[in-house]
Amino acid sequence: MRVALFLTCVNDTLYPDTGRAVVKLLTRLGVDVDFPMGQSCCGQAHYNTGYRHEAEPLARHFSDVFGGYEAIVTPSGSCGAMVRELYPRMGERARAEGRGESLARTLAPVVPKTYELTEFLVDVLGVTDVGAYYPHKVTYHPTCHGLRSLGLGDRPRRLLQAVKGLELAELPGAEECCGFGGTFALKNAEVSAAMGADKVRSAESTGASVLCAADNSCLMHLGGTMSRLGTAMRPVHIAEILASTEEEPAA
Repeated sequence: MRVALFLTCVNDTLYPDTGRAVVKLLTRLGVDVDFPMGQSCCGQAHYNTGYRHEAEPLARHFSDVFGGYEAIVTPSGSCGAMVRELYPRMGERARAEGRGESLARTLAPVVPKTYELTEFLVDVLGVTDVGAYYPHKVTYHPTCHGLRSLGLGDRPRRLLQAVKGLELAELPGAEECCGFGGTFALKNAEVSAAMGADKVRSAESTGASVLCAADNSCLMHLGGTMSRLGTAMRPVHIAEILASTEEEPAA
């Protein structure tokens, strides 16, 4: 299978190791991974802030860049949800505004073949044991877009439970938002910070040394909160855990 890695802006700029981990993991599982150099922002930040029309050229560009692949894999629930949930909505709104079918037709091919990493592993490749090794106590935070928009359910937990050496601790209040929410964290900073502190304290109560999630934007928010609270816990993307092996262990 030939798939494209949609890395996302946040990962490309701040967390490139997550992208490397995805390539390492998928290659180990026999997948041919390509990184289209023309990729850019999917338009999520624009759309969520109310700039729907400004997001449309970015969505068209996404379809142009990724349309020829069998599957598009992203280590981000929020950007995956943008394509799967909001691209169809953008096409519908354009049609309702009398602008025809062009946008809907352009975006339609990429919608069904865009996958968040854990659902690609479980649903498309049909694996939960990816041969990973990670000898740490970990607690998992299901981020909002993955949980509510994509419906990832227990897929990430099933993958983590199969990792050799990993002890998975249940996170109290796991389904509560961490407080990031993109521009929500800027517009409602005090509320966002309080929600982040609650999430980190819940994670600390598990005794885990690692807080894992499938979206680095939320982990960025929680990592900053950990730093301010002075906790020894650290945030790690699930791709980096799943890419770790006994021969090449992650930190």
